[in-house]
Amino acid sequence: MTTALACGKSNSPTPIDTTNPPTTSATFSNPLMSGADPSVYQKDGVYYYLQTNGVSINLWSTTAMSKLATAVPKTVYTPTPGSQNANNVWAPELFYLDGKWYIYYTAGNGSDISQRTWVLENSSADPTTGTWVDKGRIFSSDTNFWAIDGSVLELNGQRYFLWCGRPDVTNQNLTQNIYIAKMSNPYTIEGNATLLTTPELTWEKNGFGVNEGPQALQSPSNQTFIIYSASYCGTDDYALGQLALKAGGNPLVKADWTKSSQPVFTKSPQSNAFGPGHNSFFKSPDGKEYWLIYHANSATNQGCGGQRNIRMQKFTFKTDGSPDFGAPVATGLNISLPSGEK
Repeated sequence: MTTALACGKSNSPTPIDTTNPPTTSATFSNPLMSGADPSVYQKDGVYYYLQTNGVSINLWSTTAMSKLATAVPKTVYTPTPGSQNANNVWAPELFYLDGKWYIYYTAGNGSDISQRTWVLENSSADPTTGTWVDKGRIFSSDTNFWAIDGSVLELNGQRYFLWCGRPDVTNQNLTQNIYIAKMSNPYTIEGNATLLTTPELTWEKNGFGVNEGPQALQSPSNQTFIIYSASYCGTDDYALGQLALKAGGNPLVKADWTKSSQPVFTKSPQSNAFGPGHNSFFKSPDGKEYWLIYHANSATNQGCGGQRNIRMQKFTFKTDGSPDFGAPVATGLNISLPSGEK
């Protein structure tokens, strides 16, 4: 609901005392705004933000993530009605690769079984301007089936495409896996895909078996992790899992990754955080802090729909180099702004 505020004009306005100007609050609180599937990309002091809206792709830009809700989104892409990517536009992610901007997103023709991963390209220096060109689908021929949540891992000068796939082409078995494949350019996969992780642990199977939303994370000690979402998003037990690449490991070799035996970020009823997941990462403006952004529900049994909201919190790393996300911070709690934010 939108509330209108009266302007309260007067012919004799009260003079403003400028000797002690009001100070800007050094805190913020969660949730930041309504939404799901948040994604953040940082470049040249600007944070570019995207989330799912179902029918198009909107892009926010801000220099202060705590003030994200005050930024005005721009619709940068609306698919052609009746096309194979016209409906269920989900989980867009922005990357700057080889001097151009790319958005990876999920869409289909309206039936769930048609969901696939797609790519847009923009050669403008500013992704909120210029023209977004539809580069079509991005997929490997050996995994040409239901696919969502495309993302990119860059490691040792090579790029890899990460995504979630459902191999049962009849859509009877809803199990969702995470795959990885080498990229020959920002919109083309080279060779076959590797099935990186499948839901095999109890905490990955609430509702039904799901591994989705893969996000690459490089630690300060240059260790490589993939943080992913597990269990059906409509359950309170949607949570984050972790894959760790061994030192010198090949990202395309499943055996070179180690899965966490327990989730690394889970619900916190006392903090009004249910089903926390589908995350992204960013650093504070001064580069000193790592931040997690994710969606969650504020009450139990709110499902995988419009009641989800966006939250962010700082995290650190353990002595072994792995991320320590802690527990979801309570809604309404005052949180210090990201370091260097103005």
